[in-house]
Amino acid sequence: MTITPSCYLAPIPFFSAMLKDDNVMVEQYDNYIKQTFRNRCIIAGPNGTQTLTIPVEKSTNHKCLMKDLRISDHGNWRHLHWNALESSYGKSPFFEYYADDLRPFYERKWEFLVDYNEEMQNVILQLLDIEIHTRRTDRYIKPSEAEMHDSKVLDLRPLAEPSLLNETIHDSQMLKGCTQPYYQVFAPRHGFIPNLSIVDLLFNMGPEAVLHLMK
Repeated sequence: MTITPSCYLAPIPFFSAMLKDDNVMVEQYDNYIKQTFRNRCIIAGPNGTQTLTIPVEKSTNHKCLMKDLRISDHGNWRHLHWNALESSYGKSPFFEYYADDLRPFYERKWEFLVDYNEEMQNVILQLLDIEIHTRRTDRYIKPSEAEMHDSKVLDLRPLAEPSLLNETIHDSQMLKGCTQPYYQVFAPRHGFIPNLSIVDLLFNMGPEAVLHLMK
């Protein structure tokens, strides 16, 4: 079993891990934490890496479960995110091929972040031609509880923090294969950048993206 946090255009290693498992659960009962992949993704643009963050409404409580977190309309973020994707990947081999599938996510409004993340992830999986049936958790599964019941549990929830993702991949036999270089538009300028959002792999590699994830 693989337990993954709900992420906005999750990093490539998350999809690589899910591809190796037919039992994927998306955590929705964890507390929202700022500056994580739950509401942000990292892409490669003309000036190097760029972070895109979905604004969320402040909760009246000190803590807010992911399933209850609402998206904010502050700052015209949909327009800004789509412009950033066009600027970064407009000249990539497959941007125009997939653009119509992803553009609606920057035109229509979603109320809850977990719904938005889930629907976008399902579309990404379809574009990758990957059949993975995910389901949301019906309660919070403590890390100690998961390890006690199943020694083969892969818990990706701590990797929602960018710094922990990079550290873990360096030491993980299962995940380090997805850091192998692939074509990137701005690699001649900035060098290869690993662990970016899945859209970087999708727009640059197209149908071959799934082969990279399977390494």
